[in-house]
Amino acid sequence: MNKSNRRQFMQTIQGAAGASLALPLFESLAGAAATKLSSKAAKPPVRMAIYYVPMGVIRRGFFPGESETEIPKFVSEPKAKSLIEYKVGIRKLQSLTATQKPLESVRDKVTFVSGLNRTYRHGSDVHAQCGSCFLSSATGETVPSSIYPLNRTFDHVVGDSIGGETPFRTFELSCNSHKDNKESIYFDNISWYGTGHVATSIRDPRQAYDRLFGTKRMSLQRDITDLVLQDARSLQRKLGRVDREKFEEYFEGVRSIERQMDKLSKLKSNLKGVEGVNVPDSTESLMPRGEYIRLMGDLMIAAFQAGLTNVATMMIGPERWNTPYMFEGLFDKPVSHHVMSHNQKQFIGELLKIDKFYMEQFVYLVQRMAAVREFDGSTLLDNMIFTYGSGLGDGATHQYTDLPIIVAGGGGGRLQQGMHLHCAEGTPLSNLWLTQARALGLKGDRFADSLRVETDLLK
Repeated sequence: MNKSNRRQFMQTIQGAAGASLALPLFESLAGAAATKLSSKAAKPPVRMAIYYVPMGVIRRGFFPGESETEIPKFVSEPKAKSLIEYKVGIRKLQSLTATQKPLESVRDKVTFVSGLNRTYRHGSDVHAQCGSCFLSSATGETVPSSIYPLNRTFDHVVGDSIGGETPFRTFELSCNSHKDNKESIYFDNISWYGTGHVATSIRDPRQAYDRLFGTKRMSLQRDITDLVLQDARSLQRKLGRVDREKFEEYFEGVRSIERQMDKLSKLKSNLKGVEGVNVPDSTESLMPRGEYIRLMGDLMIAAFQAGLTNVATMMIGPERWNTPYMFEGLFDKPVSHHVMSHNQKQFIGELLKIDKFYMEQFVYLVQRMAAVREFDGSTLLDNMIFTYGSGLGDGATHQYTDLPIIVAGGGGGRLQQGMHLHCAEGTPLSNLWLTQARALGLKGDRFADSLRVETDLLK
């Protein structure tokens, strides 16, 4: 679908106070032109999203065969090697490890990629590099004046190619709304326009909602679905059965987001009326962490559904911050992920729970994508490349080798699924980004320090 076609058939519904809600493409409304558009020659766009988890993982929980290996001490070994040798190549994804267990319901929709390494450059903190350079890994000669191997990140390179047909070339989200920052921007951002130029992430769900649906300047303090409700009811009567179900799914998804944000606003309002209570600024001080992550993810999915963006990033937490987080259902008080990661022997049980918790939120989003239907009968997940990953292979060793990577989605039918690919020793992470670029239709034989396309990942 070219740029003019996508914009021509982008549907909206109007309402009170000038409100308008962007909609997915409905074949019922566009008549013969849409029929032509949705023929075999035209397919839904392939989208890309990143789900970045901080502080690496506990290897014995994530990687096959390492469950009985020695628990590492706090060291700095950027080039530490995996404790287990796997056979190089691609094979069926067999048994899932403890941390991977939540993937069981979507096993045939994901591929586990192991053996990938990332560029390390002496002179700056390991945590700062692992977050800021996860999507870059530039070669030294590319950015000689910087202590970070950081150039234009992969999401923006992709956005330059497939994002121009959407209102938002890229869409950056962060699930860290705390204001007690004692670190530089390099610890808390994975998306960059270029060396030293950060692409600021949205951290407040209300701000993300306002940006997507244009409600910020509305004088009426009402949800957009209320403002367009009358027109929405009229629209439903014009839709065929399949499109009507698709509309109800999307509209209810946006309403669910609004209900969560309204609940948050009401809680803040009630707390302001309690004497002696300071209302916290951060979203996660008022909302359970898992609910916060899922809400931000739901906003991302709504943006994909409505054709507002084709490229998004989610940084689930910052690197090295010692700010405690409340992981609901895991602990009875807030804990510092970073502090615990340096003492795995003492906190191994707690850290394994956190890793699994983050995987559960990832799986929730994968399942949501699988439930979203496209105009041609496929799903959003079929046309998605959704990557879970971290810039550290282990939070104690601080290694940049053998990173934890899961790729979900079919990439428009171009990616293998339900597999485990183990890459040859010395394979750079940027090979994965180059491979994904190829699946997304980008030209070029190199990205950052890549060596080749990992053809085993492609169909």
